[in-house]
Amino acid sequence: MNTTYRPLLFRRRNGQDAEAMDQLLLEKPHIESVDTIYAQLGELIKVRNPTEKITDDKRHLLIMAHVQPDTSLEDYGVWAYYPWLNKIVHLLDEEEFIEVRTNRNVYKISFEEVQALRKKKIGVIGLSVGQSVAVTMAMERICGELRLGDFDTLELSNMNRIRAGVHHLGENKTIITARQIAEMDPYIQVSCYSEGINFQNIDDFLTGNGALDMLVEECDGIDVKILSRLKAREFGIPVIMDTNDKGMLDIERFDLERDRPIFHGRLSAIEGQSFAELEKTLKDLTIQQKIQYLVEIIGMENVSEAMKLSLQEMNRTITGWPQLASAVMLGGAMVTDVTRRSLLGKFSISGRYFVDFEDLIQEEKAN
Repeated sequence: MNTTYRPLLFRRRNGQDAEAMDQLLLEKPHIESVDTIYAQLGELIKVRNPTEKITDDKRHLLIMAHVQPDTSLEDYGVWAYYPWLNKIVHLLDEEEFIEVRTNRNVYKISFEEVQALRKKKIGVIGLSVGQSVAVTMAMERICGELRLGDFDTLELSNMNRIRAGVHHLGENKTIITARQIAEMDPYIQVSCYSEGINFQNIDDFLTGNGALDMLVEECDGIDVKILSRLKAREFGIPVIMDTNDKGMLDIERFDLERDRPIFHGRLSAIEGQSFAELEKTLKDLTIQQKIQYLVEIIGMENVSEAMKLSLQEMNRTITGWPQLASAVMLGGAMVTDVTRRSLLGKFSISGRYFVDFEDLIQEEKAN
């Protein structure tokens, strides 16, 4: 149960699924059933008839005509069983579900773009910041598949920026995130690399079951930060990263620039090393060595005063990188927006950008 994150889907119009669901409910009589299929069908009728004011009576007739005489409401659509919730939920099937759930995106995201985005695959490494990214991407539905990589489990001090309940403490961050996505949309394909990303599984994460269309890198480990970019460049996969300080966003379009140096050329000493040499170089880095790499990657001129103080106090008065919920949520929004535009061919350059609220919103700048 601690590693389950995919719901079981039953389509009762398939006789075997109906038997399997009935058997499940017989064996587990305490499963809570949530059935709002009639209301969902009402929404479907509404979005398909936007110009018409439909009375309750007419909506009922249209719903029943849509379901058709040979199918009961109980057997229509899909029943999604969430074992970690002990609930089974009646939903529209995939095509109709997506049609209704994405309807309020239109025309910020067109009907054609919704279909194009369904084919996209996105990987997210690092779920402290990446959870906000992954959940926002799933909510906006800018992809059909998400791969999540993080070895870490949720600790109480993580809950200043990770959306989770106290009952999730001790659970793997990828599992927590995957369950949230499944509860929102059971048709998005999610894979969890709960052992984390490393030199052994990075190729599978990036290319297994088809290459990623975008890699979101939000991990703390310097070795994986560097490795993931070198591998993404090798496979022609673009990389995007929110640094969670001063609203800094990095975009590296390795899909369009196959020879582009990683980190915009800020880490030239790494270039040219074999992966075996790289693994040896980056193994067992001290805190000070990690900080030096971060300084080279980010540049001290791009670090906020609060973060500079934090770096000085690391392992003295604090034990981890400071990350605020507001900055993490901003990062989720920025990464999702730029990724969507990139996947749709509306944004095609590499670069470093800043959305620094402390700079943008100041008393002296008020009207």
